[in-house]
Amino acid sequence: MAADETTPLLPNGTAGNNSSVNDSANSRQSSSSSSSLSSNDTDTENTPSDNHHHVNKEKQWSLNPLTLLTRLHVETRILLAAFLITTSFSFTQVPIFYVFYLMECDDFYTRHPPYAGSGDRCSRNEIAAGTATDFSFLAMSTTICGTVNLFFAGWLVKKIGPRLALMAQVLVPAIRVLTQILGVLAGGRSGIVIFQATQLITVLGGPVGYILIINIIVGEVVSPARRTPVFGMLQGCFMLGQAVGYLTGGMIGDAWGIRRPFEVAFVAFLISTAYVQLALPYVSPESMAGGKKAGSKAKGVAAGFFAPLKVLAPQRVRLRSGKEIKHFGVLILCTGVFLGVLATDFAAMLIQMYATAVFGFRQSDNGWLMSEFALMRAVFLILLFPRIISSGRKWYAKRQSQRQPRRDSISDERDPATQGLLIRPEQLEAPMGTYAEEEPMVTQPPTETEDTHFDLFFLRWSLVADGLLTSCAALATKKWHIYLAAAMLPFASGTAPAAKGVMTEMCSPSQRADALNALTLVENIGRLATQGFFGFVFAALAEAGKPHLTFYCNAILAMLAASVLIFSRFPLNGSELIEADDAEEHVDGST
Repeated sequence: MAADETTPLLPNGTAGNNSSVNDSANSRQSSSSSSSLSSNDTDTENTPSDNHHHVNKEKQWSLNPLTLLTRLHVETRILLAAFLITTSFSFTQVPIFYVFYLMECDDFYTRHPPYAGSGDRCSRNEIAAGTATDFSFLAMSTTICGTVNLFFAGWLVKKIGPRLALMAQVLVPAIRVLTQILGVLAGGRSGIVIFQATQLITVLGGPVGYILIINIIVGEVVSPARRTPVFGMLQGCFMLGQAVGYLTGGMIGDAWGIRRPFEVAFVAFLISTAYVQLALPYVSPESMAGGKKAGSKAKGVAAGFFAPLKVLAPQRVRLRSGKEIKHFGVLILCTGVFLGVLATDFAAMLIQMYATAVFGFRQSDNGWLMSEFALMRAVFLILLFPRIISSGRKWYAKRQSQRQPRRDSISDERDPATQGLLIRPEQLEAPMGTYAEEEPMVTQPPTETEDTHFDLFFLRWSLVADGLLTSCAALATKKWHIYLAAAMLPFASGTAPAAKGVMTEMCSPSQRADALNALTLVENIGRLATQGFFGFVFAALAEAGKPHLTFYCNAILAMLAASVLIFSRFPLNGSELIEADDAEEHVDGST
């Protein structure tokens, strides 16, 4: 029989022994990776007698789309899921405002005489004001329900796991969109009431919850060194999905009617749900809790529901000496992130408002402006941000390694009083039996915290860069200056993923999900605060004839956020985080 790639290279006896060793090793490897790659591998015996069957089976699997999908890298599958789900949510964002405009118009003429003039019958100030009021109520209810959904999604992850929780966060909005189709068909005041009532469904599934869960999946299945870059790429996929969804949803509505974007979104949600089930890895709730039962120490559902708030409390750290201290790194980090979101998240809206007020931008101009802003953010976060983090970590590690020997080389040999004396431990002779206890000269592999020191460094300077670029936007004197500012501002948009990477390393693995939940909550509060705060500031300065000063206020706040983050640090090397559960178990055991 001719030899091929399946023919054993060793005789039967040796091959059998090695086969048993390999089988045991493969079984251990399969069991350890079954949570994420269970659908990738199939057990086949590569024996010469089964060559023809093996080839046919390989051809069969190669033609299976599901197998091709699961053979993609897990990071690629997660990023594709983020893009698909965000696009599904974005299909209706542009049409929904136009739907409210038409329904408000229909409701207006139920209480007024029919329109008898020429032109657009809905072009009335009363209709525009009513649309703005009703749409504001819709946005407020969406924000409130989304905040509740954030807590619910975090609690659901710990109960049923991230994949099932993400499926719920995608399937529930499909039901909401289906209900909104009924509102489009009803029209008038009934349609507006239906739309506003459907926002209650957001409590069980919505855009805030799915973003949190995808970030949790990244924190669980991606290696520590890759978390921050993947967080950035994930944010870029969100922006890319929004850009595609906004543009496609409006085009579908113009071409096939206002109801079609909602129908397309419903189908897209179903496809996304199926994709999550088939492509994303399974992570058990027990593995996320560090082997502990989820909620074992919780006093009922409410304690687990609000567990993310506990992450914001000062941490207890045990030093090498055994001394316990409080560490405020997470609290200061969240404070800096809040100020950073307050300064940076309003940038897109601010530049749009400034362009409209000063340069007379119309709806089409603002559409192109926002598309450019979103696209440049996506390009930066997907392509450039991972390379910046990778190169920056190498530079930072080299910089630290150059500083460390300099500290170690400082000795008292320059002091004339100690010249000729053996004062350092390594200079003293030791018995032969103690050589094994000496500290090895080869540096240990870097820990997770050491790998992410540059991330915190980048987070601070990213806010500084954002402040400088934002202040430059105030110097715009022509239309093309605004487009240039919209193209440059996204290059300082890496603060959010960098903050997530730092946050996951400051907390223990069992607190990782709650840490991301708490950080997302802080970002949402900052996002709400910046809309009200800078909206008021811009209105006051515009009334005074100096709207460009808003950019300087934004830049000052970004610098303040960077200053706060200077005081946020990782726990000292060699220290150990003390979790609340461990402290309680220690107390129970001692008593």
